[in-house]
Amino acid sequence: MPAIDGKRKFPCPVCTGIREVRLSKKNKPYITCDPCGIQLFVRGPAGIAEFNRLIEQGEREGLAARLQEMERRYRLTCPKCGNKFWAEQRLIETSSFDGSLKGFRCSQKDCRAIVPWEGKQ
Repeated sequence: MPAIDGKRKFPCPVCTGIREVRLSKKNKPYITCDPCGIQLFVRGPAGIAEFNRLIEQGEREGLAARLQEMERRYRLTCPKCGNKFWAEQRLIETSSFDGSLKGFRCSQKDCRAIVPWEGKQ
């Protein structure tokens, strides 16, 4: 996932935001995601080789664009509390009248608002 500036990129495993791959003082790759508050350090020759393979695969296959499209389609925002969450089967809310899909319940513990599915294509 190279950027216009030529720096290597990799998605954050928590929020899927595309982050720059940096190198430590010992030349080991890592990413930092400030919004999530995480750092991902890759250690050991086998891990570094696999991480580099994933980056190269993402560069070839346009992984960044695919992740952005997935997020656009399946990452929902609660209209009541603003919580962002992924659409998943356990959160499906159906009509008790006809069983049709109403949307997805907010994943925030005390919110339980429903995010409608209409328009998510």
